[in-house]
Amino acid sequence: MNQRLQRLADQIQRDLAVLIRDEINDPRLTGFVTISSIKISPDLGYADIYVTIMEKSMDDAMAKDYHTESLEVLNKASGFLRTELSHLLKTRTTPRLRFHYDEVTANANYMMNLISKAVQSSEGQPSDD
Repeated sequence: MNQRLQRLADQIQRDLAVLIRDEINDPRLTGFVTISSIKISPDLGYADIYVTIMEKSMDDAMAKDYHTESLEVLNKASGFLRTELSHLLKTRTTPRLRFHYDEVTANANYMMNLISKAVQSSEGQPSDD
């Protein structure tokens, strides 16, 4: 991605984070939405937005199936978000927004949780010295 597209992606990420937090009031959108990354097509036609959703209860909260309803809410609100984003950006066109669940970040968080549990359990057991 060239530098111009990267700057635009960074601006969209900042603006979308505020818009999702302040403007989307759908009760089906549970948890805290974090935008991991944005990839913009070279013709500015589409922006693929990768999100993770942190739930209040963490038991199996990283599974992709757990967040399908939240992703549907975001994708249905993409037209509204695009309109609001067009008022904030200084570009001639505003890309269409497509939301995807970021499995890489979710898997990394899950693995870090497993590692911390393993370390805690091994600290409680005597070593084989």
